[in-house]
Amino acid sequence: MEWYSYILYVLAGLFAGFINMLAGSGSILILALLMFLGMPAPMANGTLRIAILMQNIVGVASFKKQKVFNYKEGMSLALPAIVGSIFGAMFAVNIDKEIMEKTIGGILIVLFFIVLYKPDAWVKGQVGKIGKRPSLSQYIIFFFIGFYGGFIQAGVGFFLLAGLVLGSGFNLVKANAIKIFIILLYTVFALAVFIYNDQVDYKIGFIIGFGNMLGAWLGTKFAVSWGAKYVRYILMGVIILASIKFLGIFDLVMTMLN
Repeated sequence: MEWYSYILYVLAGLFAGFINMLAGSGSILILALLMFLGMPAPMANGTLRIAILMQNIVGVASFKKQKVFNYKEGMSLALPAIVGSIFGAMFAVNIDKEIMEKTIGGILIVLFFIVLYKPDAWVKGQVGKIGKRPSLSQYIIFFFIGFYGGFIQAGVGFFLLAGLVLGSGFNLVKANAIKIFIILLYTVFALAVFIYNDQVDYKIGFIIGFGNMLGAWLGTKFAVSWGAKYVRYILMGVIILASIKFLGIFDLVMTMLN
């Protein structure tokens, strides 16, 4: 591995960890970088989980220290998410490499429009409109959110925030903290599935994880008003480039030009 790769991994982890604490979708950056640098999609998908785990340990500890939430508030919804994540990870490790790349490309296109239309602004307006006691439908919803998180992870923060705010009535600050807590818990189980199936690069995972931990610590401490705008533009750019690559559009264009 070239020396500059270490710098890229740490910087990508730092930025991803920062925006994951503020909203979500930072994992897209890491997944895209790993695959652009030649790592097979299944291995990239599994390696990413080490960084997510390290990042969320710091995030949960910091939010808890600031008394933003307590563990009981997130545990009831974390349980169906954990079960879903195990099934999602098992599904992911058995998918063909090329199918996985195309699937990621398709998901990224959906995430592009999610980022484009800023769902957090709409979600913010719905705070407190629904009671906090989980219903059967919420358990089912969080099972499928967990399945998605176990399967691909990238962008799961959007769905968790929507579920916690719209379904449980948490304010955005508390919902964001509980989101990190739920992801931490289910990532332990999803990572175990990827490790069992030899789809984790420990060295790269820990390098990125170091950056994620620093980014997560910064993200829980600071909120820069102008930052969200530029983060959104960067994410949209990365999503477009990555989707073009993973859907094979870039290779098709190059073939036509040659």
